Amino acid sequence: MTMTIHVDIVSAEQAIFSGLAEMVFAPAEMGEIGIAPRHAPFITKLKPGEVRVKISPKETQPFYVSGGMIEVQPHVVTILADTAIRAKDIDEAAALEAKKKAEEALADKTGSIDYSTAHAQLAEAMEQLRSLDRLRKLGG
Repeated sequence: MTMTIHVDIVSAEQAIFSGLAEMVFAPAEMGEIGIAPRHAPFITKLKPGEVRVKISPKETQPFYVSGGMIEVQPHVVTILADTAIRAKDIDEAAALEAKKKAEEALADKTGSIDYSTAHAQLAEAMEQLRSLDRLRKLGG
């Protein structure tokens, strides 16, 4: 029998996922992490990116998170995200528009914008589009 770990993914708006998984991959602040059952406990920040929950050898569910925290316990992983969306529910048109606006803002050399905000918006849009692209490549 395969060992599993309970995973909860919660955004500010709602619970997105709750269930058992064989493995969880998340975009931690210092790089991607992989969490298996009985992992050592820790807490760290998440950066915008894709969380993958491996349910079984044949099923992996991808989610986009805009940042937040992850708490790992030996039998439970809890992801508290600012925003969390199932990859299949990402609005591609909105992500493309956000990317375009952020790129235009960064191209504005008048100094009338907040460059850190524009960079953050561009990173979010790019990660959403990457999540969609990976989902399509997996046949989702």
